[in-house]
Amino acid sequence: MDTQFPQIISVDDHTVEPPNVWQDRLPKKYADTGPRIVRAPLKEMSFLGGRFKPVMGRPGDDGPIGDWWIYEDLHRPLTRLDTAVGYSRDEIKLEVITYEQMRQGSYDVPARLADMDVNHVQSALCFPTFPRFCGQTFTEAKDHELGLLCIRAYNDWMVEEWCGPDARGRLIPLIIIPLWDAELAAAEVRRNAARGVRAVAFSEIPPHLGLPSVHTDDWDPFLAACDETGTVVAMHIGSSSRMPSTSADAPPAVGSTITFANCCFSMVDWLMSGKFERFPNLKVMYAEGQIGWIPYILERADVVWEENRGWGGVAEKVHRPPSELFAEHVYGCFFDDAFGLRNLDSIGVGNVLYETDYPHSDSTWPKSREVGEAQMGHLDADTVERIVRRNAIELLGLTDDGLWAP
Repeated sequence: MDTQFPQIISVDDHTVEPPNVWQDRLPKKYADTGPRIVRAPLKEMSFLGGRFKPVMGRPGDDGPIGDWWIYEDLHRPLTRLDTAVGYSRDEIKLEVITYEQMRQGSYDVPARLADMDVNHVQSALCFPTFPRFCGQTFTEAKDHELGLLCIRAYNDWMVEEWCGPDARGRLIPLIIIPLWDAELAAAEVRRNAARGVRAVAFSEIPPHLGLPSVHTDDWDPFLAACDETGTVVAMHIGSSSRMPSTSADAPPAVGSTITFANCCFSMVDWLMSGKFERFPNLKVMYAEGQIGWIPYILERADVVWEENRGWGGVAEKVHRPPSELFAEHVYGCFFDDAFGLRNLDSIGVGNVLYETDYPHSDSTWPKSREVGEAQMGHLDADTVERIVRRNAIELLGLTDDGLWAP
């Protein structure tokens, strides 16, 4: 491999929304009901069986103080897991924090760019925090009229401020949609595609959110909009509000080991749905799902399609081997997967993207370059270039220099 490691385009980083995102953008009548930050103590918090359960105390109660998002009945604290970079592994615990206790690059554009420079990162696509990974916070809300305004406000902030002039094209916009209405979702995709956005967050397993599966026709207006505009459907682990686990009392380490599982199930859904043949320009990507599991799943899917499609319910809608559909439509994203890179030929060089997961606890910051060099040392320079930046440039419609240009 060439000793000059390419500048990274990370397809999975995260933004922690500043306190004013919705307060500045919603109509004034929603000042007391839209998302807002309050400072309050923590009463108790657990994360077992893939479920996160914080309980906010009242002013004056004992307990660690943190900043909490308040929205309808939701009380959601900022936690150390939201922004863990800069802390040693042993210091990263499930605890509430304030904005002052997090790394400034989590929510501030100039500070983020500086942290990207430290990490050899040129450009980054960022998933939400308070809205959750596909905006399901607003889908679960009671007032969908306000929820739609919140989604539009977030997308305006994402495009105009987070990815605005101060970002100098180095931050790549990712929008959210009203998941409860595919027509409204399609309209939001088109509204943002008109200003250069080429990525939309979606749930890897919508039925976990009480929504239709991709095997139905319910999502077709949304998928048609993505197909027509070249908007990539980006699915992050946990975007179904359920992390994989094995039991209600399984410690977080169990779920953390098998985080790829929902991506695996989701990819089989898409490959067997017929959607890639109905929408030939549709592209999907799996953020933080890693890639080492992909070869066997493609092998098994092809066997099932070849031998069992007659009774398997896919003969009329899936007319090509799933592995062929994968090659044309699906992208796996990884930040630390030496096994997957050793089996790259079975995945496809053109179907792999690199990420740094800043500022989460799994992040390779500030050593994403060193991790990449160690794991890609057996690959030729052209292959490394494609994985680290060129595939992302082509998928997300960036400039040849790797920047977002509205």
